[in-house]
Amino acid sequence: MPSRDAMAALLHLLPALLLLLPSTPEATSSALLGISYGRVGNNLPPATSVPQILASLGVGRVRLYDADPATIRAFASTGIELVVGVPDECLATVSTPTGAASWVGSNIAPALPATKIAFLTVGNEVLTGANSSSLSRYLLPAMQCLHDALVQAGLGKHIAVTTAHNLGVLATSYPPSSAYFRKDLLPMLCPILDFHARAGSPFLVNAYPYFAYAEEPTGVELEYALLEPGHAGVADPGSGMHYTNMLAAQVDAVYHAIAAANSAAAPAVEVRVSETGWPSAGDANETGATPQNAARYNGNVMRLVAQGKGTPLRPAVPLRVYMFALFNENMKPGPTSERNYGLFKPDGTPVYELSYHLPQDNTTSSSGGSITGGGGYNGHGYGSDNGGYYSISAAVKATMVSSALLYSVLFLIIDSFDMLKVNFGLLERFLH
Repeated sequence: MPSRDAMAALLHLLPALLLLLPSTPEATSSALLGISYGRVGNNLPPATSVPQILASLGVGRVRLYDADPATIRAFASTGIELVVGVPDECLATVSTPTGAASWVGSNIAPALPATKIAFLTVGNEVLTGANSSSLSRYLLPAMQCLHDALVQAGLGKHIAVTTAHNLGVLATSYPPSSAYFRKDLLPMLCPILDFHARAGSPFLVNAYPYFAYAEEPTGVELEYALLEPGHAGVADPGSGMHYTNMLAAQVDAVYHAIAAANSAAAPAVEVRVSETGWPSAGDANETGATPQNAARYNGNVMRLVAQGKGTPLRPAVPLRVYMFALFNENMKPGPTSERNYGLFKPDGTPVYELSYHLPQDNTTSSSGGSITGGGGYNGHGYGSDNGGYYSISAAVKATMVSSALLYSVLFLIIDSFDMLKVNFGLLERFLH
């Protein structure tokens, strides 16, 4: 392991090292669709198999819920962009400058520059979660301290800091123009919005039309909740805007709530969907949790996002979404639906047929992908050449190989700091 002095030198050099790297595929930087990769299961495949699935699916962004080193390392040299989670239990620690700098140095710096990390999400649904009373006071200080730690490490322009909220932060969401935040949360949300405006980071929301439909199936049309393109839509009497799907309405409800809470910060804050999905199975009382509905919803999410359009309130801001989730996770607590949001089973086979193909510019590979019973899956399990998963394209492999060469050189230099006693100034002149 590098010494403390070597690590400090690495943190100082990271911006220069990042500039030396070949650019990742243009598709990755422009992709609007991502997927959440949860790992609450005891039968999940190795993380090293995941980039292969993503390549054929056509997804170039992944949201992680922690900073597990092996999982992050699995995405090295792939061009896949990561959102790395700072778990709830770490919030108190990273809410101080020293703790935040230590966390960045231990969990983020070692992964760079091989792995592309774009965001840190500080906690998940902290303000409305079961531990909100004990954790909420740490949320903003943790975001600020982590942002400062990244800036001090020269990474502030490469990695942004945000947090993901449950739609429960809204006191009301319908119609969208009448939405506003819960009054008890305003003392925390208003300064968080100021932070986003200053730092240029997005406001993330976990938005699930499924919950709205399941709670009131007679009052919410299934086609509207499933984002079916042929649905007539719903008018907002307050704004006069027309919503053809519920996801856009939920996003605009958040925009309206932000404007009502903090009009000064609102123009600078973009809303992104950090989770959305539909379960393929559920308990008897979980209306609509079927493979057919899950296939329709997730296919429509992919189609909607691939259009590159915004919402009625923000038509010029393309909708950015992370689907939930990559795998069914058999150890998640709660109702049956919680364990059945995955697009894939743990053995790598699709849970259901999802025939929609993302366009080429939304993928890191040379061709779009789809979730189907065939499409490259060889059915041989983990003993096959590609581990039983979809194969990765030749174009991606070529990019990975060329990038890996430079990454190897960089990390050989880093790992040799102590052995060779390389002078920092000499190394910096060499790199330039």
